[in-house]
Amino acid sequence: MLLLVILFVLVPIAEIYVIIQVGQEIGALWTVLILIADSLIGARLLSWQGRRAWASFQEALVAGRMPHREVLDGVLIILGGAFLLTPGFLTDIVGLLLLLPPTRAASRRLLTRMMLRPSRLGWARVVVGTPRGQRPQPTARPHAPERPPALPPTPPDGPDPAQ
Repeated sequence: MLLLVILFVLVPIAEIYVIIQVGQEIGALWTVLILIADSLIGARLLSWQGRRAWASFQEALVAGRMPHREVLDGVLIILGGAFLLTPGFLTDIVGLLLLLPPTRAASRRLLTRMMLRPSRLGWARVVVGTPRGQRPQPTARPHAPERPPALPPTPPDGPDPAQ
């Protein structure tokens, strides 16, 4: 709930305040032109980084490895593009940070660390289905499967010497 209040109430108020302050310093026309230019540059950067992330995703699939880093990069790029296309200076800064590869890598590491702490986020309880306050019951480990009987040796290619 607090996150929604921040996103939908506090961020727009802060954005309006910063736009007004910048407009008073450099003028309304220049402020609007900077916001338009910022959105156009952001759209171009989104396009470049999106293509790069897609190519990395395809390379990971061809190499036969799980593309978890590439998927997370794609999500961060889309989020950064949305921030850059939103009019405002504060969201533009966040969007730019998410679109630049070094800061996106740092954001990815931070997000990965946050996702690997299920007890702090509480998402594991939803996935596993244990009620709050209860610990999951340990399950017995299954026995190792028995080995299938060995297959008879395959005959060599060519005529059968027994015939």
